[in-house]
Amino acid sequence: MTWGSWGKQLSTKEMADLINFCVSNNITTFDHADIYGAYSTEADFGKAFKASGLKREDIQLISKCGIQLVSDNRSNTIKHYNYSKDHIIWSAEESLRHLDTEYLDLFLLHRPSPLMVAEEIAEAITILKKEGKIRDFGVSNFTPSQMDMIGLRMDIDVNQIEFSLTQHTALHNGTLDYMMTNGIKPMAWSPLGTVFKEDTEQTRRIHKQLGALVDKYNATEDQLLLAWIMKHPAGFNPVVGTTTKERLKQAVDAAKIKLELEDWFLILVAAQGCEVS
Repeated sequence: MTWGSWGKQLSTKEMADLINFCVSNNITTFDHADIYGAYSTEADFGKAFKASGLKREDIQLISKCGIQLVSDNRSNTIKHYNYSKDHIIWSAEESLRHLDTEYLDLFLLHRPSPLMVAEEIAEAITILKKEGKIRDFGVSNFTPSQMDMIGLRMDIDVNQIEFSLTQHTALHNGTLDYMMTNGIKPMAWSPLGTVFKEDTEQTRRIHKQLGALVDKYNATEDQLLLAWIMKHPAGFNPVVGTTTKERLKQAVDAAKIKLELEDWFLILVAAQGCEVS
């Protein structure tokens, strides 16, 4: 999301270089959505990937559909959602065209719509899978009941949710319990939360606790935040948003950190401001 016009506005050469850097550091999955860059970033990435010299089998591509933005690139008059069969298929095919690829490794419904019809979604996904245009299917920002409605009609492989130390409601509202019960892999967007964005009583508590642990684990604070997420038994894959190479390397190394049980709870308590009940 941050590579194109909504963020760093990387040139084709810069983007190709960053793709190669990621792959050389074992970051091989790239998370897209049709709306990123007001419907422009997928095409920018597609050109850059072609320039990178890498093979398609070297990477995994994710995209999402459903959100309809008001944009010069669309005729929408209001932001809304569209999960009709025809639109889902068209969106997947547009992403394939922009990314210059024959298939998506994972295709997600970006946000739930109050008007979505599970049978119609299932029909579209079945067609896309049968035609080899997508390999796995998932959702994003879906509640347990919404996953249940869709999951009764087709397999859900992934739910990409907002999850971090400062936004961990999924620990308590049944979302992660449901996903673990039904074999749905969680991805965490905005995994660092507001820790480095806001100066509040909560973030000051978090920095103080993380600071007390950095030497013990020989890690940076952002690595500890990622390690905290990855310790959860649901098996989170954090979606890392940085384009800074050093921070990308640090994110990879965070997977090697094994937080001790009590340290995990110390960090949680810092975020909550009170001990667990």
